[in-house]
Amino acid sequence: MARIAVVEDEVDLCHVIEFNLAQAGHEVRVAESGRAGLELIQSFKPDLVLLDVMLPEMSGLEVCRQLKSAPETKGILVIMLTARGDEIDRVVGFEMGADDYVVKPFSVRELVLRVAALLRRVAEPKGPAETLITFGNLKLDLEAHRVWVQGVEVELTALEFRLLTLLYERRDRVQSRSTLLDVVWGISAEVTTRTVDTHVKRLREKLGVARDYIETVRGVGYRFVADPAEVRDGSGA
Repeated sequence: MARIAVVEDEVDLCHVIEFNLAQAGHEVRVAESGRAGLELIQSFKPDLVLLDVMLPEMSGLEVCRQLKSAPETKGILVIMLTARGDEIDRVVGFEMGADDYVVKPFSVRELVLRVAALLRRVAEPKGPAETLITFGNLKLDLEAHRVWVQGVEVELTALEFRLLTLLYERRDRVQSRSTLLDVVWGISAEVTTRTVDTHVKRLREKLGVARDYIETVRGVGYRFVADPAEVRDGSGA
């Protein structure tokens, strides 16, 4: 069971989502404006927030930005809900730190499954394998979900971290977009390959000089290099 906050100003939709999440065993609280949602999140301290973009008083994007910029709330998972499905809107959502993005209209059952998949991924226990990894300019702490490039910590969303670690764990093997959708997102319906490209683009931008460890294989997908020496001086040039 998880603690989930639903911030949605469409009252009927909000109650339907609340009911279905409660039926799935979650503890749910709701708010119908951006400012009320932010106050709810700060007091309720949920594991995950379902956050509409178009909200009265304060936009969902601004709520997400404030959550992800505050140390005490930056670890909360955020799934954006919006009727605006253009790529630029998804990009802005991801830039603000959103972990996933669902476009209206959507199946509530599928939304509940998407929530479960995201919660399951971040809760997966790590085995006895190495949890602190150094790869050229890149350092990953798999247990703490932290990443550094040339000693400087890089802030990644939960999905970006999952994407990076999956590519690293399968280094030197090309991962198709459909494979990444299946493994990283957990549910492929209503998630397009363009979403994968958007996430990889944002991830590479955040990695800076380590960006070229992730190669694009045209027409297929992405590959994490087998050895940092494959990237000339690791400069990302």
